[in-house]
Amino acid sequence: MSDPVVLRSIKKLGEDNYAFDLDGKSKKSSEKKENNIRVGFFQLFRFSSSMEILMMAVGSFCAIVHGAAQPAVLLVFGAMADTFIEYDIEMQELKDPGKICVNNTVVWINGTIHQNEKNATIRCGLLDIEQEMTKFAAYYGGIGCAVLLLGYLQICFWVMAAARQIQKIRKAYFRKVMRMDIGWFDCTSVGELNTRISDDVNKINESIADQVAIFIQRLTTFVCGFLLGFVSGWKLTLVIIAVSPLLGVGAAIYGLAVAKLTGRELKAYAKAGAVADEVLSSIRTVAAFGGEKKEVERYDKNLVFAQYWGIRKGIIMGLFTGYMWLIIFLCYALAFWYGSKLVLEEEEYSPGTLLQVFFGVLVGALNLGQASPCLEAFATGRGAAANIFETIDKKPTIDCMSEDGYKLDKVRGEIEFHNVTFHYPSRPDVKILDNLNMVIKAGETTAFVGASGAGKSTTIQLIQRFYDPTDGMITLDGHDIRSLNIQWLRSQIGIVEQEPVLFATTIAENIRYGRDEATMEDIIKAAKQANAYNFIMDLPQQFDTHVGEGGSQMSGGQKQRIAIARALVRNPKILLLDMATSALDNESEAIVQEALHKARLGRTAISIAHRLSAIKAADVIVGFEHGKAVERGTHEELLKRKGVYFMLVTLQSKGDTAVNKEETEIEPNLEKVQSFSRGSYRASLRASLRQRSRSQLSNVVPDPPLSIARDHTEYMNLMPSYEEDDEQESLVVEEDVKPVPFTRILKYNASEWPYMVLGSLAASVNGAVSPLYALLFSQILGTFSILDEEEQRIQINGVCLLFVLIGILSFFTQFLQGYTFAKSGELLTRRLRKIGFQAMLGQDIGWFDDRKNSPGALTTRLATDASQVQGATGSQIGMIVNSFTNIGVAMIIAFYFSWKLSLVILCFLPFLALSGAVQAKMLTGFASQDKKALEATGRIASEALSNIRTVAGMAKEKMFIDNFEKHLDMPYKAAIKKAHVYGLCFGFAQSIVFIANAVSYRYGGFLVDAEGLHYSFVFRVISAIVTSGTALGRASSYTPNYAKAKTSAARFFQLVDRVPKISVYSEKGEKWDDFKGSIEFLNCKFTYPSRPDIQVLKGLTVTVKPGQTLAFVGSSGCGKSTSVQLLERFYDPEKGNVLIDGHDTTKINVQFLRSKIGIVSQEPVLFDCSIADNIKYGSNTKEATMEKVIEAAQKAQLHDFVMSLPEVKYETNVGAQGSQLSRGQKQRIAIARAIIRDPKILLLDEATSALDTESEKTVQAALDKAREGRTCIVIAHRLSTIQNADIIAVMSQGLIIERGTHDELMAMEGAYYKLVTTGAPIS
Repeated sequence: MSDPVVLRSIKKLGEDNYAFDLDGKSKKSSEKKENNIRVGFFQLFRFSSSMEILMMAVGSFCAIVHGAAQPAVLLVFGAMADTFIEYDIEMQELKDPGKICVNNTVVWINGTIHQNEKNATIRCGLLDIEQEMTKFAAYYGGIGCAVLLLGYLQICFWVMAAARQIQKIRKAYFRKVMRMDIGWFDCTSVGELNTRISDDVNKINESIADQVAIFIQRLTTFVCGFLLGFVSGWKLTLVIIAVSPLLGVGAAIYGLAVAKLTGRELKAYAKAGAVADEVLSSIRTVAAFGGEKKEVERYDKNLVFAQYWGIRKGIIMGLFTGYMWLIIFLCYALAFWYGSKLVLEEEEYSPGTLLQVFFGVLVGALNLGQASPCLEAFATGRGAAANIFETIDKKPTIDCMSEDGYKLDKVRGEIEFHNVTFHYPSRPDVKILDNLNMVIKAGETTAFVGASGAGKSTTIQLIQRFYDPTDGMITLDGHDIRSLNIQWLRSQIGIVEQEPVLFATTIAENIRYGRDEATMEDIIKAAKQANAYNFIMDLPQQFDTHVGEGGSQMSGGQKQRIAIARALVRNPKILLLDMATSALDNESEAIVQEALHKARLGRTAISIAHRLSAIKAADVIVGFEHGKAVERGTHEELLKRKGVYFMLVTLQSKGDTAVNKEETEIEPNLEKVQSFSRGSYRASLRASLRQRSRSQLSNVVPDPPLSIARDHTEYMNLMPSYEEDDEQESLVVEEDVKPVPFTRILKYNASEWPYMVLGSLAASVNGAVSPLYALLFSQILGTFSILDEEEQRIQINGVCLLFVLIGILSFFTQFLQGYTFAKSGELLTRRLRKIGFQAMLGQDIGWFDDRKNSPGALTTRLATDASQVQGATGSQIGMIVNSFTNIGVAMIIAFYFSWKLSLVILCFLPFLALSGAVQAKMLTGFASQDKKALEATGRIASEALSNIRTVAGMAKEKMFIDNFEKHLDMPYKAAIKKAHVYGLCFGFAQSIVFIANAVSYRYGGFLVDAEGLHYSFVFRVISAIVTSGTALGRASSYTPNYAKAKTSAARFFQLVDRVPKISVYSEKGEKWDDFKGSIEFLNCKFTYPSRPDIQVLKGLTVTVKPGQTLAFVGSSGCGKSTSVQLLERFYDPEKGNVLIDGHDTTKINVQFLRSKIGIVSQEPVLFDCSIADNIKYGSNTKEATMEKVIEAAQKAQLHDFVMSLPEVKYETNVGAQGSQLSRGQKQRIAIARAIIRDPKILLLDEATSALDTESEKTVQAALDKAREGRTCIVIAHRLSTIQNADIIAVMSQGLIIERGTHDELMAMEGAYYKLVTTGAPIS
C-alpha cells in the first residue's frame, strides 16, 4: 500500500486531461519508490514556527547542561574520596603512640620529623573532615537542584513544541485527505487512514518530543564522561575503552536479536491468530458442522511455532544478559587492577582520579547504551512521517476545494457524454466505459438498465465528477464539466444512493446537510416531498430524533426517505437515483417510489434500477452493455427491439407479479416497532449486502474481505467507529471480573515445576550480585590507605580475582534464569491459549451475540491475555526473587557495617524507588491518556472518511474539517498539561539521587570523625543501598505488569469457568439410530438474549413429516431464520418445544443433533483452504474420501466448474472467506458441503437470494436435487423457489397466519395470494 497513488492521469489546471504515456508513469513510480523510504530527521520539524524552534533550542540547551551534570558530580566524588583516604592515612599515622602533630607536620615525639619511605613529610591537622564534607555536600545539593530545574525545562519545552507541531500536522493531514479525489480513496483503505491519523501521528510525536531531549542529554553525558576520563587519566581510559566495544556490540546485538525474535514470535502467532479469527468470525458455520474439535486441533498445531520462537527468545536473552554481566565484571577487574597499579607504583593518579576515570567512562558508556532506544523511536517516527508527509504534499487530481472554474447563471440540466472511455484508478486494466455516447435531455427522467458492471453507476459518478474520464468529455448544457467549479457543480446535483449514508446526528441536521442555510420550513417541505414527514412526526422527538451511528436507528425505508429529503432540500437541477429502492421491502418500496416520483418533476433525473416497476415510469430508458449505451427508448419500444432490455425483463421470470426482486434487504416495518436493529443474521447480511451493492454499483472495489462484518455482527449494528467499540468493551470487561488467586495460575504451570525451581535459584544468585559488587568496590577503596605495600598488593589482586569469579558465576545463572522461565512460560502460554480457544468454541451462540465478544475482541484476548498471564508467572517470578535477594543481601551488608548510616540512607529509599517507578510509569502511562483524548477526533475522521462519497457529493468537506479541528483542542491541552507533569517527574527522578548522596556522604563524614568508622565502610553502605534502591524501583515498575496479568488471568478464568447453556462438548443427551427427520415446533416463544425487549417468535406451531419440504414466507423480522436457528439448537426456545422424531431438542445430544442437519445459508462461509477441504468440512466421518467429495460436488452441480479450474482442481484455495470465487460458486460449494454430511434434515436459508438470475438457476437445480428424500425447510423471498414445496407457511410477526400448498393458498386468496399477485408486504 505504500505507493498506491501513481496510477492516475495528472491534470494541470486549465489543460485538457490526457491519459499520460507509459514511460512517464514508470519513471514517476520509480522516483516515488525511492523518496518513500524515509523522511530526513530534520524534515520531521518542517511544521515548526520560530516560536517552536526557540522552545526546542532552549530545551536542547538545558538537556546539554543536564547531560554535563553527571560527569561534574564525578569530579566532586573523586575529590571526596581523596579527602577520605588522606584523612585515614593521617589517622593511622597518629595512632602510633610515638608520633604527634606539630605545626601541621607529623613528628616523632623525640622530635625528628617523620618521613615516610618516600622521604616526603606527612602533613597533618589541616583536614577538618566535617567541614570538607559540608563543602562536598553543598556541591552535591547544588547540582541536584540544578538537575531538577534543567530536567523539568528540557522535557517541558520539547514536549510543548512537539504538541504544537503535531497539532499542525494533524490539521494539515486531515485537510489534505478531505481534499483528495475519490480515486485516491479507492486505492487507500479508510481503516488505514484512520490509523494514520491516530497512530502514525503519535509515532511522529514520540520521535520529536521528549525522546530528543533525553537523547541529547545522554549523548552529552557520554561525551563529557569520556572527556573527563581522557583529561584526568588517559592511560586507564584507553584500557577501559579497549574493552567497551565488547559491551557496546553485545548490547546492540542483544537489542536487535530481541526485536527480531519478538517479530518472529508474533509472526508465528499470527498464523494461529488467523485460524482463531477465521473460526470465531464464522462460529455459526463451525457449530452447524460440528467442527469445534477440529478447529482446536488446527489452532494448537499453529501454536507450536510461537512456542518454539518464544523459547528461542528466552535462551538468547538469557545468554546475552549473562554475557553482559560477565564482560562488565571482567572489565571491573581489569580496570581496578591496572588502575591501582598506576596509583601505587607509578604514582600517576590519586585514588580519586582512578575513581573519576573509571566511573566517567562507565557512566559515559551506559548513557550511550541508553541513548540507542531513542534512535529507534526516531526511525519509527521517520517511517511514519514518510506516509503522512507524502499525502500532505500530494496534489489531488480533482481538487474539490479549489475556487477555479465557471459557475453558470442558469442551468437547464442537459447532460451529454461524448466518446467517454473510463478506467477506475484502482483497476487500470479494466475498461468500465468504452466510447460511451449519450444525451440526457433536460427535465426528463432517464432510466439506466443493464447487467451489473455494465457501467451504469460509473456514469453517475462521472457526472458528479468524482472521477475524470480517461478519454472524451462530459458536458452540462454544452460546458465541459471539467471547466466548471466543482463545489458549484455538486451543489446542482442531488443524489440518492442505494445504501444511503446518514451521519450520527438528528434527522433535521441530516436533511440540512443538503443545504446549510435551509430553514426549518425548507426541511419540513423536503420531508413532505420525500414522504418522510409522517413517520418523522410519529417519532417521540420528531425532527430532533438522533439517527444513530450510520443511521442505525432507522429502518432502510426511513433512511432512504431521509436521504431523498436531503437531496431535495438542495432544490437540485439534476437528481441522480442510484438503485434508490433496491434495498427495500415492498411496502417501503412503494412509498419511496412514490416520493421519488414526486421529486422528479421539473428536474433532469437519472435513475438506475433493477426492478422494472421502478423503470417503467421513466421518459427514456437507456440500455447499457459492456460500457456502451446500446439502446434507448420507452418501455414499449425497447420491448419490441428484443435487445438488452427485453432480455432483462424476461429473465425476471414471473415479471412483476412475483416478489422476485433483488429482494435482498429486508427491512422490518420499523415504523410500528421502533426497535433498534434487526434480528438473526440479517444484520450481518446487511453488511454483506452493502458490500455487494457497492460492488454492483461501481465494481470499483473487488469484493472486500468482509471478514469482520460477518456472521457475528448479528444483532448489533455495524458501527463505523471502532474506537467507541473498544472503549465500551474495555469498560465492560473491567467491571465484572473477580480477581483470581495467584495459586490458580500456578496450577496451570504445575507440570513445569522443575524449571521454575531452577529459575528461582538462579534468580536469587543474580540478585546477590550487585550488593557483592558494592562490597568489593569499597574493599578496593579501602586498600588505598593500607600503609604496608605488600599487604596492599595481595588484597587488590584478591579482590580482582573475586570480580572475575562473580562474572563467570553470573553468566551461568543469568542464562539459567532466562532459559528456564522462558521455557515454562511459553508452555504455559500455549496451554492457556488452547484451553481458552476451546472454551470459546464451547460457548453457546448467544454468547457470541454479545457486543464484547466480537471475533476481533476474542482473538485479541487470546493473543494478549495468555501472554500477559505468562508475564505474571515466568519471568515475573524471576524478577521478583531477583529484586528481593538483592534488597535482602544489600540490607544485611549495610546494617552489618554501619547501622546508623544505613538508617539515614533508608529514609531516601522510598524516594529512590518512587523515582524509578515514576519513570517506568512515565514511559508507558501517557500513551493511553493520549488515545482517550483523540477518540472524539477519531470518530469524526472515521465518519467522514468511511462515507467520503456522500460527503463529497454534498460538498460538505469543509464542515467536517472545521469540526475535526474544533475537537483537536482537547488533546492539545492534554499534551501541554502532560508536558509540565512529565517534566517535573523527570526532573525529580533525576535529582533525587544527587540529594540522597549529599545527605549520606555528609553524615558519613560525621561518623568517620566522631565514631572512627572506616571510610571504606561509608562507601560500602552507601553503594550497597543505592544499588538495592534501583533494584526496588525495577521490581516496583513490574507491578503494573503484574496487575495487568491478574486482570487478564481473571478474564481468562472467567471464560474457562463459564458454563454455556448449550454445551457442545458434553456427551450427555439422547441419541437414536433410525433418525427419520420429522420436525415439530410446539408453541415456541423466543427472544434473542442480546435484545431481550423484542419477542421474535410468539408461539410458532408447525409440523413437517419426514421427507417433506416446508417453505417459510414472510416479511423480514417475522422469525423465519430464527426458527432455523432454534432447530440447529443455536438457541433454546423460552417457552414451548422443538421436537425432532418426537424427542425434545433440549434433551438431545447437541453434536448428534447437528450431525443430522445440513445447512446452506444465504452468505455461505468458506474457510481459507482448498475446495476439497471445504467440502470435507461437512463430513461427519473423520476423513472423507475423495470419491465422496466428487460425488457431493456432482450433486451440487459443482464438479464441472471445478474441473475447468487450472492444474490443481479440487486443491484450489478459495481464499480468505472464499474471496477467490463468485457468489454462485461459493453457494454450490456450501451445498456440496451440506450434501456430504448426508443429512436427514436440510435447511436452506435464502440460499439463492443473493445471486443473479443465471447463477440462481444452476444453484436452484442443485438444491432441488439435494432435497430429494430429505426433510427440508426453505426460507426464500423469491416465489419461484417456493412454489413446489409440500407446505408453505406464511409467517407474520412470529406467528404462522396461513399454511398449505401453493394452490391451496392461492385459492384461499389470503395473505399469500396478495403477496403473489400484488407484491404487497405481509403484515
